[in-house]
Amino acid sequence: MSNHLSSYAHRGDAHQTRDVGSARQSSPLKAKTARTRRVKRRNAAQRRGTAAVEFAVVAPVFIALVFGILEIGRLVMVQQMLTTASREGARLAVTESATLTSVQSAVDTYLTNGTVTGATTTVTPTLSSAQPGDTIIVQVQMPFDDASWLPTPWFVHNTTLTATSAMRREGIP
Repeated sequence: MSNHLSSYAHRGDAHQTRDVGSARQSSPLKAKTARTRRVKRRNAAQRRGTAAVEFAVVAPVFIALVFGILEIGRLVMVQQMLTTASREGARLAVTESATLTSVQSAVDTYLTNGTVTGATTTVTPTLSSAQPGDTIIVQVQMPFDDASWLPTPWFVHNTTLTATSAMRREGIP
């Protein structure tokens, strides 16, 4: 029986030793925690500086990308409007009663409704000499600099947009 009690006593002693040992470790643990806090504060200050440098590097690239997307989007939109305006002009030009002034007016009205101005409309051959069945070509051109939303286009500076439509003149030959 004494053997049995001594085994319990031994277990109790070991348990008490662990408690004493953990009490001894609490003081170095507090010091380690304080050290960790100081390092975290120093690292936080360094991270704020790193974020500022990363922003300074990435922001100009991002801004150029956004303006490039706006500019290319506007270019595609204006090109589509020129194409549709030339088609509208050609549809009017193939009628027997069409004049150069009425075709240019129809093209300009369509573009003005879409907030685009400054286009040049060319009709070949001259409507007065065109015979029924002849191909009438309406070409609309404009510099993109006049249509850009940016004060100075960055990526497509000095670009001329052109749209051409061709249709056969109406009437009995």
